[in-house]
Amino acid sequence: PLGPFCLGDDYLPHTLEFILHRSKRGWVWNQFFVIEEYTGPDPVLVGRLHSDVDSGDGNIKYILSGEGAGTIFVIDDKTGNIHATKTLDREEQAQYTLTAQAVARDTNKPLEPPSEFIVKVQDINDNPPEFLHGPYYARVPEMSNVGTSVMQVTATDADDPTYGNSARLVYSILQGQPYFSVEPQTGIIRTALPNMDREARQEYDVVIQAKDMGGHMGGLSGTTEVKITLTDVNDNPPKFPQSVYSMTVSEDKVPGEEVGRLHAKDPDLGDNGLVNYRLIDGDGITMFELSTDSETREAVVKLKKPVDFETKRSYTLKVEGSNPHVDPQFLAWGPYKDEATIKISVEDADEPPVFVAPSYTFEVEENAPEGTLVGRVHAKDTDVANNPVRYMIPRYTDVEQFFSINSEDGMITTTRPLDREAQPWHNISVSATEIGGHHQDTKVRVNIKVKDVNDNPPEFATNNEVLMCETVAPGKVIETVSAVDKDEMAHRQHFTFSLAPEVAHNHNFSLKDNRDSTASIYVLRKGFSRLTQDVYYLPIEINDNGFPAMSSTNTLTIRVCSCDSKDTILSCNVEPYVLPAGLSTGALIAILACIVILLAIVVLFVALRRQKKEPLIVFEEEDIRENIITYDDEGGGEEDTEAFDIATLQNPDGANGFLPRKDIKPELQYPIRPGIGRPAANSVDVDDFIKTRIAEADSDPTAPPYDSIQIYGYEGRGSLAGSLSSLESVTTESDLDYDYLQSWGPRFKKLADLYGTKDCSINDADDGEDS
Repeated sequence: PLGPFCLGDDYLPHTLEFILHRSKRGWVWNQFFVIEEYTGPDPVLVGRLHSDVDSGDGNIKYILSGEGAGTIFVIDDKTGNIHATKTLDREEQAQYTLTAQAVARDTNKPLEPPSEFIVKVQDINDNPPEFLHGPYYARVPEMSNVGTSVMQVTATDADDPTYGNSARLVYSILQGQPYFSVEPQTGIIRTALPNMDREARQEYDVVIQAKDMGGHMGGLSGTTEVKITLTDVNDNPPKFPQSVYSMTVSEDKVPGEEVGRLHAKDPDLGDNGLVNYRLIDGDGITMFELSTDSETREAVVKLKKPVDFETKRSYTLKVEGSNPHVDPQFLAWGPYKDEATIKISVEDADEPPVFVAPSYTFEVEENAPEGTLVGRVHAKDTDVANNPVRYMIPRYTDVEQFFSINSEDGMITTTRPLDREAQPWHNISVSATEIGGHHQDTKVRVNIKVKDVNDNPPEFATNNEVLMCETVAPGKVIETVSAVDKDEMAHRQHFTFSLAPEVAHNHNFSLKDNRDSTASIYVLRKGFSRLTQDVYYLPIEINDNGFPAMSSTNTLTIRVCSCDSKDTILSCNVEPYVLPAGLSTGALIAILACIVILLAIVVLFVALRRQKKEPLIVFEEEDIRENIITYDDEGGGEEDTEAFDIATLQNPDGANGFLPRKDIKPELQYPIRPGIGRPAANSVDVDDFIKTRIAEADSDPTAPPYDSIQIYGYEGRGSLAGSLSSLESVTTESDLDYDYLQSWGPRFKKLADLYGTKDCSINDADDGEDS
């Protein structure tokens, strides 16, 4: 390390910059140096500060501030010595800027202006070279000349390049010789061998070393890998593996079918390995063609025209394969193409028969009788055997079987008369099969046209009604009629019109033939009325000019209508004139429907009024066993029907059957016990009778109310006394004798005294009271 040094007032280093200016400098100093990575036992003395005002008596104190002051750099405030207390790394920070100042120790008053100085960290070789972007990948064309540049690699060294040789690098190749070399100073990798062939070896792994200290011993080094790939060039011509290829084709093959394949090999890649094929010679050049399979890059031989074993049995082709992309620098290496010969043999096949014509068209008149000849088809066997042929019509082409064919000679005939208007053309197929062969068939199209015969009479073109005003003037044309004919409409076809003989002399309408296949209808009189006749029917006879001629009678309907003054039709319906005489059917139906609906409503209303719904369970407020009626207002009275269940007072004879209990559903009906019966009519013990009835009520679960008094308003069935209740007493005088009351006992003595001795009817007796 450098020792401390002092500088006088007359020395000013060129690197020193003052912050404050003064008239007289007492002390200055230059930059200091400290070596990086120093690891000694004591702090490193960086330098010493001294001011010319320092007399050595200790009254001056030195102060250090700036980068690292107090942590990395410390100063002795008496002597001015600066020490580094930590190990420094130049690669982290190459220099530190500090500020020194001398002040009075007792007053801290500055004695010198503050001044900056720099402490530089001196470099040592402590960082090896590094390839920051490795590993590297490079490409170079195959067959490149020696010295062709592949790529440049660059290493970096963190040491100081301005000090010593710590960052001076030298490159060398550790792996990849003798194929490649590297320039020591620049790191450029170049080819070192000529004619390096990609087809022999495509990839190379190269290792490059970078060493500092100029490559001398003691320097540090670093390495990187470089993967070099040889790219393809077109340096190989295509080559057929064989000089002669043999192929076969059957004579039953159709044009476009594949015959065989061949492939010229080219070890180059991509466009450099593409091969184009073409036929250059041979007697089969017109019978066959070449194409290239886009996936396999093979030449495909296809049949261009049908071959015939009986005509020619072998063909020869010469094929050339060439590169479409040729590199000019390799033209001297030879032609980039190759040739091969193809020999094709034709194989015999049992071929189906062949029709003489590709299709047939025949004509036959409609309505021709069954068995009429339509035409003949002919097919022959092309094989050497020349076997006979049989014919048939596939049913799916002639579903309704209009035609038949002779299986031996191919004569087509009709099986029934044909109708041109139903089907003018019949398109069928005929199949020919070789007898004794492999049952192969050939089909041919047969088109049969049905020729027209004039067999349909003409008729009106339209069947619309003619509407005519009542006020039409005589001589006016009310309609122009035309005709159509289902037969074939030729340009010479013509129709004539005339009135039918039965109406030829009518006084209402006339007809004029316009001689252009139309006719005009005229009115002969005036005074038409809808009330008199609203529709007229005019039969018209139509004739065509066919051979033989056909005619028909068609009826024209003319309806009389009411019109306004401008002859605009207002109404053609005669119903308004009939309405005053009576109602229409629709009106009558509507009226009847309304009556039926009203009757149904009335019946439904009456049924609802009569229907009574008795609830199965009496609600709590209706339970007559606790028949206590509470009125919260001053209402009630005679109109309060909810105060008491009046049904409990009804006479048992007035009801159908017994009255069921309303609070429970009895499980079974209890019959009257044999021991408890009603007293006979002649019984005089009424007390027993009452006890009997009470016992019956107590034992009968179907009897009326249970927690209320029993009201006996009826004496019982079969009693001579009848009812004793005044509720059911008659108002007329009674002729009955009541003397028998004397025998009823003491309880009825008063009644016997009142009625037994008088000839009067008992009107107000209340047996309930006596009971």
